Amino acid sequence: MYLNYEVRIPDVPGKINQVKKGKAIYVRYVVGRTYHPEKKYNVPDQRIIGKRSENDPEKMVPNENYVKYFGGLEQPEERSETCRSSCVRIGAFLVIRKILEDYRLPAVIEKYFGTRDGGLVADLVSYSIISENNAAQYYPAYAYNHPLFTEKMHIYSDTKVSDFLVSVTDDQRIGLVNEWNEARDHREKIYISYDSTNKNCQAGDIEFVEYGHPKDDKGLPVFNYSIAYDTANKEPLFYEQYPGSIVDISQIRFMLEKAKGYGYKKVGFILDRGYFGKENIQYMDQCGYDFVIMIKGMGAFVKGLILGKRGSFENIREYSIRKYKVSGTTVKRSLYAGDGKERYFHIYYSDQKASAEHEQIEAKIDRMAKYLDKVKGKKVTIGDGFKQYFYLETYEKDGTFLYAREKTDAVQQEINLCGYYVIITSKKMTAGEALELYKSRDASEKLFRGDKSYLGNKSLRVQSDEAAGAKILIEFIALIVRCRIYTLLKDEMDRLKKSPNYMTVPAAIRELEKIEMVRQTDVVYRMDHAVTATQKAILRAFDIDAEYVRREAGKLSKILAEHEGKEKREG
Repeated sequence: MYLNYEVRIPDVPGKINQVKKGKAIYVRYVVGRTYHPEKKYNVPDQRIIGKRSENDPEKMVPNENYVKYFGGLEQPEERSETCRSSCVRIGAFLVIRKILEDYRLPAVIEKYFGTRDGGLVADLVSYSIISENNAAQYYPAYAYNHPLFTEKMHIYSDTKVSDFLVSVTDDQRIGLVNEWNEARDHREKIYISYDSTNKNCQAGDIEFVEYGHPKDDKGLPVFNYSIAYDTANKEPLFYEQYPGSIVDISQIRFMLEKAKGYGYKKVGFILDRGYFGKENIQYMDQCGYDFVIMIKGMGAFVKGLILGKRGSFENIREYSIRKYKVSGTTVKRSLYAGDGKERYFHIYYSDQKASAEHEQIEAKIDRMAKYLDKVKGKKVTIGDGFKQYFYLETYEKDGTFLYAREKTDAVQQEINLCGYYVIITSKKMTAGEALELYKSRDASEKLFRGDKSYLGNKSLRVQSDEAAGAKILIEFIALIVRCRIYTLLKDEMDRLKKSPNYMTVPAAIRELEKIEMVRQTDVVYRMDHAVTATQKAILRAFDIDAEYVRREAGKLSKILAEHEGKEKREG
């Protein structure tokens, strides 16, 4: 927690540095260094000891780490009247609180974490969404100028946050996710989009972190993280965390078992090509689950199918799917040798996609030809990738590369497949219906982009399995809330029939953060100004109006005034 006075930034050569995060500048102290043999260099162990003063660059507002490491230094006798900012941002908080209440999540969180820690969970969820961060060390700075869910809006220190994360048990995590799924409507037919990503882990001794095949390879161990997303109701349902060495295709069976355990029976699954496998298809058939799977047009599995239909539907209007600017047709056939069921192969063609992919192929061939021309007359080893597109001639005696001739037929065959892709469904439907279903997967893909980009969860920064599990749970709750924000904003844009630039999630949150209450000399917080037209347009998406904001601001003001008054009297 940040203290309610300022001190001079300690003068310790080589051990003090400053880092800017958002609008704040944090002062860090190097408490030690750890040698990493695999990296062959020392990594500093740093602690934030304060936040630089806005008025004097030589001073800072200290936190509890400052007292821990510099407790012997002189501290001022005069202190300010409060440890909270005189300007509190309430707009985004009110939206997040309303969404949590609409989902009845506060009661579920309190059931598993109690009143005190339940409030902290909700605050960490809000912190993740609003600040786009998950680092415990920056939480007090967020709490300094936002309303809180904690009792009496108590500001917990980064140490308390870290201690709390370590204390979270498996029973708490599993119980909360179980209850969330129990509250979903299991009677309706839904399609679940299932996708996974992997995350680097800047961590200590965490068992489920392993070296694997990360999409963003930084030479760090990773863990896999997957989300099951209900495309009909636009909600995340459950998540999985598993070791980084496990590949997608082998994990899906465990996910299907989990879906069954949560009581989802009338479901289909929308899957990426990474989950395509005979055993997985057979298991979904056994469970009675439908599926929708995307296969790229250049994949060997569907080449013949595409070439067989090529030229028969692309420019015929009855096959046009105008919403997505593609043409589509459907054929029936079995999926693999011995498959006793007919599947539906929906073949699509896009002029725009064809043009882009054609240019990519031409650019690739140009780069290869340029390289081959450069190494003529040299003794070089040329990779197998070149042999797919070129005949390579070398001098037999010493292996000198002589020249190359393009395999025009091979290049032309690849060009012929540009612009095509295939979606396979187990259930009979039109090409348009299948594409609409698969496109509903876009929201789950945005979840992963939002998770890493807008929730600060590209990496975990923890030192134990318990803390990692707690952060992933908080991240999941934040995804539920952020997904709802995205959906409601999108629905509002559809009603408006226009797309103003302030209706994206990041832009809307930035705009809502401008709704502020200012503390005056009577230690009472009051709204600084009326809600603007832009803010009203955003709030309308959440069924909130200016009167609601004014009324809730009054309630928050009373809580803050009571708390600040107590602080003042005790000070």
